[in-house]
Amino acid sequence: MKIKTPGKIAILLVVIGIAYGAFRMISGGTGGFLSGIMPSAKERESTVPLRADLPTLESTSTASKNPNMAIPTSRPSGSGGQQVRLLLWAWNAQLGGLFANGGAETTEGSLMAKQGVNLKYIRQDDPTKMQEELVTFANELSRGNAQPDIGAHFVAIMGDGSASFLDGVNRVLEKLGPEYKAKVIGSMGYSRGEDKFMGPQSWKDNPSAAKGGVVSGYLRDGDWNIALKWLGDNGLKNNPDEKTYDPDALNWVSANDYIDAAEKYIAGYSETRPIVKNGRRTGETKKITVQGVVTWTPGDVTIARSKGGLVSIVSTKEYSSQMPNTIIGIDKWMKSNRGKVENMLEAMFMGGDAVKSSGQALTHASRIADEVFSEPDTGPEYWEKYYRGVIETDKQGLTVELGGSSVNNLADNLVLFGLVSGSQNLFDATYTVFGNIVKQQYPDMLPSFDKASLITDTSYVRSISRRSAPTTTEIAKASPIKPMTGAPPKRVVSRKSWRIRFATGKATFTPEAASQLGKLMQDLLIAGNTVVEIHGHTDNAGNADSNMKLSEARAFAVKSWIEKRARVNFPEGKIRIFSHGQVNPVSPNSSEAGKAQNRRVEIVLRAGD
Repeated sequence: MKIKTPGKIAILLVVIGIAYGAFRMISGGTGGFLSGIMPSAKERESTVPLRADLPTLESTSTASKNPNMAIPTSRPSGSGGQQVRLLLWAWNAQLGGLFANGGAETTEGSLMAKQGVNLKYIRQDDPTKMQEELVTFANELSRGNAQPDIGAHFVAIMGDGSASFLDGVNRVLEKLGPEYKAKVIGSMGYSRGEDKFMGPQSWKDNPSAAKGGVVSGYLRDGDWNIALKWLGDNGLKNNPDEKTYDPDALNWVSANDYIDAAEKYIAGYSETRPIVKNGRRTGETKKITVQGVVTWTPGDVTIARSKGGLVSIVSTKEYSSQMPNTIIGIDKWMKSNRGKVENMLEAMFMGGDAVKSSGQALTHASRIADEVFSEPDTGPEYWEKYYRGVIETDKQGLTVELGGSSVNNLADNLVLFGLVSGSQNLFDATYTVFGNIVKQQYPDMLPSFDKASLITDTSYVRSISRRSAPTTTEIAKASPIKPMTGAPPKRVVSRKSWRIRFATGKATFTPEAASQLGKLMQDLLIAGNTVVEIHGHTDNAGNADSNMKLSEARAFAVKSWIEKRARVNFPEGKIRIFSHGQVNPVSPNSSEAGKAQNRRVEIVLRAGD
């Protein structure tokens, strides 16, 4: 239901138009939210996006208690009290939550019914309406209605876009009081490959070949985030103005949605643009043609079957902690209904266990997805197929990876929110890093956003854990980064130098190094399904043999610093060390400035294909 007061709608749209950015919509059929509300990006100098590396959350953990694997009925439960409404996109990462509910509405025999919760899932692909429904609910709550029957109790979006999404909502809600803040409380799953940046093989082989490239996509979206992260990983520039062409940066053609992005590539979409250099127009123009796409399934399927010629340069398979499903509700209502919120989450987590452990549960969850998502020309088998992920041959004979999601259980949530001893908060890293990317690229749209600690409430997950704590083995299986054995994969995803300062001639960090080390670890907490290599380098001062030993000691110092603070996220064997001494300078050692550039730690991320 719409907000009753027109003024509230106007305020909402203005704030959302400023704030909303980097998140995804899994299904087409609606125009891009930003294209309708947000002004076109201002002409600005192309910049290298902030670095963002994510850890993998390849969870195969099982329940600490044998999950209830009974298949629920299709009959409405008729119990559980007043119905709770949750808006969500059509997305396979939510299959555990769908299985738990038994259908679009809670059914008899379902995990949700057994938890005493009456839940209704409502597909909503328009993030503007999601934000509006949260505001409607909060406004009704503020009027004294303890159980509003309008608006939405919860929405579920992607974590990498939650900074800008929540900024838009909470700027409106702050007039009601701090207790009405929208907050993140849990996660049903992850994208595990379906969201991707596709381009020519040459870009994958040599990232610098993407300079001057043209990509179509729904801008400031989760898949756009993937490309921006890849650019930052490799020190390449992004042109934030979709109306100009920068030959030294990656350029964008705005699409209405992910299907339109794919169709623009298939049709060979072209246009003529003014050329810019260092943020200034040169007076020349260039005809540009779409060469790459950011999209998700089935956009990638459409490309593969209709035209082909593009490979997955990088996706949420490598950046596997970038896109957690993120459940958001209004703080005041959740605190007043703590038992119901905990029971809802616990049922979802048990549903995650069921889908992980049982093919029968996955198949049933896929049937529910077909009911809830009501996507034309799909069927239950479609959702199950692309949940698992497949490899197919495109029209030009290239092999392409399509689909791929995972569901989360309690152990996964504990690891995600850093609630396990020796782990870091992965959600915080994802929220912060991608919020900063949008803030850097589009400061007029997102000038600032709250710290993750202000918009996250992990007390519900912690309470559930006290009742049903996962075992050490289950936590280890949910660890976001796995130890590596044997030779590392050959493909380099990124290569980036870090200026981490050490005491002269020693492997001891200076006080100034703390900031850079913190940023490095946060980046690596985003750089998922990859092997981490730390390469140590020195200048040419001193003895070559001593410099080789010094570069090794410094690389090991960085490794130890990270592992000490995040042993769960970086188990032994995940990080590998290489020492080069003075033999690979990046600048002449003839000047102090050049020597400073050569005293560096280089981080290389590798992934298999």
